[in-house]
Amino acid sequence: MSSLVLIIIIVVLSWTYDFWNGANDCANSIATTVSTRALSFKRAIFLTGIFNLLGAFISTEVAKTIGEGIVSPETVSLQLLIFALVGAIIWIILSTKFGIPISVTHSLIGGLVGAALVNSGPSVLIKSGLFKVFIGMIVAPILGFLLGIFLILGVSWFIKIFFSNLSSFKISQGLRFGQIFSASAVALSHGMNDTQNAMGIITAALLTGGFLSEFKVPFWVIFGSGFFMALGTFFGGRKVIKTLGKKIYKIRPLHGFCAETASAVIVFFQSLSGVPLSTTQVISSAVTGVGAIERKAKVNWQIVIEILLTWVFTIPGSAIISAFLFFLFSGFI
Repeated sequence: MSSLVLIIIIVVLSWTYDFWNGANDCANSIATTVSTRALSFKRAIFLTGIFNLLGAFISTEVAKTIGEGIVSPETVSLQLLIFALVGAIIWIILSTKFGIPISVTHSLIGGLVGAALVNSGPSVLIKSGLFKVFIGMIVAPILGFLLGIFLILGVSWFIKIFFSNLSSFKISQGLRFGQIFSASAVALSHGMNDTQNAMGIITAALLTGGFLSEFKVPFWVIFGSGFFMALGTFFGGRKVIKTLGKKIYKIRPLHGFCAETASAVIVFFQSLSGVPLSTTQVISSAVTGVGAIERKAKVNWQIVIEILLTWVFTIPGSAIISAFLFFLFSGFI
């Protein structure tokens, strides 16, 4: 096939990946907001879709990491990118169907790694880039857990000191209103990080195909990636929302506001540093933190362990799928 045809396939697959990214990861922004009834499902979906799109325009640092920092650019082929995307998409669809809040970012990284290993061997993997991914994978959830605890303690103290004369109903209503802003912040930071995955792949494809002379993300790539993630967000992901919003811990407005705020702060600053991380991991950890500090026994630790296991298996799982498909079918493209 010609380079142009392969690039068109990569663009279609990248935006399909973005769509399913939005469908799975929309839970990150709205699960706690919907669970506390701060917003209806439809309004929350619309809000996060808009802010996901806006977030795509803030930074392209993560796109550079995905496009140039995981696999040596000179060894990247258009065929490799196609099978990396297919492996990631299959893993995401399966996880979304079963209601598992996975790391969509790590599924793509796994896809890249798997296809690259079959294509050229381990020498083409960039250790510094993979180390950055690993650090984000470990540190970000820990920070989410700790910042969630810090915020719920701080906000609870602030309410007790300054709003002790208000009824619990009015306090909850105020926190529900605050969740509109905290959920928007999560959606914005999510757009800054996760839309960059498809941007990085498409830009790498354009560079490999000779349509770009340097790694610079075109406007149409930014807009398209943000648009299709927003579209996937509108599509939803009700099973994932149920897992994150209800099964880990019974969320109340205080928990939702603190977990969302903690997640938004961490994802925003990590995105500016070019760290491709999992918004799912961060907010799941924050939800666990705010629940554990209040009533440790009320946290559904079995669900937490199940989510942790999916995090562990996402990169090797998608890597195996993409490697297997590349091995079988790369000769036909």
